[in-house]
Amino acid sequence: MTRTTIQQHGRRMSVRRATGRSLRRMSVPAHRATTRNLQAAYPFIVDAALGSRGVYVGRQAGSDGSFVFDPWELYNAGVITNPNILLAGVIGRGKSALAKSLALRMTAFGIKVYVPCDPKGEWGEVARALGSEPIALGRGLPARINPLDPGPKPTAMAVEEWHREVLARRNSLLASLAETALDRRLQPVERNALLVALTAVTDTHARAGSTPVLPEIVTALMAPTEATAKALNMTGRELAVESRNLALELRRLVVGDLAGLFDGHTTHPIDFTAPVQVLDTSRLAGDDTAVALLMTCASAWMEAALAAAGSERRLVVYDEAWRMLRHLALVRRMQSQWKLSRALGVANLAIVHRISDLGAVGASGSEAVALAQGLLADCSTRVVYAQETDQVEPTAAALGLTDVEAEQLVHLPRGRGLWKVGRHSAIVDHILGEAELPVVDTDARMRTGSRP
Repeated sequence: MTRTTIQQHGRRMSVRRATGRSLRRMSVPAHRATTRNLQAAYPFIVDAALGSRGVYVGRQAGSDGSFVFDPWELYNAGVITNPNILLAGVIGRGKSALAKSLALRMTAFGIKVYVPCDPKGEWGEVARALGSEPIALGRGLPARINPLDPGPKPTAMAVEEWHREVLARRNSLLASLAETALDRRLQPVERNALLVALTAVTDTHARAGSTPVLPEIVTALMAPTEATAKALNMTGRELAVESRNLALELRRLVVGDLAGLFDGHTTHPIDFTAPVQVLDTSRLAGDDTAVALLMTCASAWMEAALAAAGSERRLVVYDEAWRMLRHLALVRRMQSQWKLSRALGVANLAIVHRISDLGAVGASGSEAVALAQGLLADCSTRVVYAQETDQVEPTAAALGLTDVEAEQLVHLPRGRGLWKVGRHSAIVDHILGEAELPVVDTDARMRTGSRP
């Protein structure tokens, strides 16, 4: 034994130290528990409730277990209440790669993918990889879409009922277009003027067995007949004056900056037998109003086709959804599509940068904010990639994150995301295959140093 003298509070103390001895680790027996109970210690272990059926996404951080996802399977199992998905993340953290690889992998299971608005032109490679050419829409391009196309009639629906349904759809579309362009609600006279003009044009085409186009609606609004005005107890001149702003804004789609997009019959119909269909709107980049008008037409075109497309499961991707949320009329249409997702067998995927984008679409307490936040409530699956420090608190509040979950958001590396699937949480590393990388990679030019 050796003796060491130390000084403590002015007193000399003698401490004995043992020599020739070594420390031994404590022998602790291994503990085994179910994943459901183990979540109390580590909250990101996914239990068996999420099942094992679905597309492979990657591996769970911490457990290294495989993570698969299928919103339709999870809905049928009662894990989630709707199949819609919200994906958020700052630029450069891999959210676009995740969305594209999910789309690619889902097509292997027979799920059809539809991208009604590709504002950056990034989904073209995905379409081509699956044997489909994207439909490029823009000024000077040959492709046209007639948003007034009725779509195929469901076999079980009577002819008269179908005509009423088509008229209601067209009226709703034209009202959305006008409200987006005017940036306000339609006045009662404008709304009624639109209906009587549409009815008159539709009746003419019904007798001929043809489909109306937008220029005919604009002409009927610019120069209403005495017969149509009489239905509103007005003269033709009074009706033309009262609805002039409406007519002029819709005219923009015919002879204005959007001419050539929606002013004729459809030249490139949607092929719903194809695994993926993409509407490339990158030619209109920088004009949010034009993109919103185009998106409104494209969504109406999609709805008519989806309603009669049968029971196939479909993924509808809204890339750069934050741009669409700026327009109240378009948000209303999106909310309607979210509500109908279960009836149509559709999973909607909205991609944004920040969850706070949903609260920045209007004044606090406004209809726009309420509708946008309603979209979040109607997404049972929320995937969050890395967020800036100032976004952690609003994200945690919006998603109901625990302190442990919220703390992860600023530390997530590229390709790793927090998945909130119903009441279950997981941190997942997205794994890409070599064949997928050139198809989904958005940053190839940045890494190779090539110039556009």
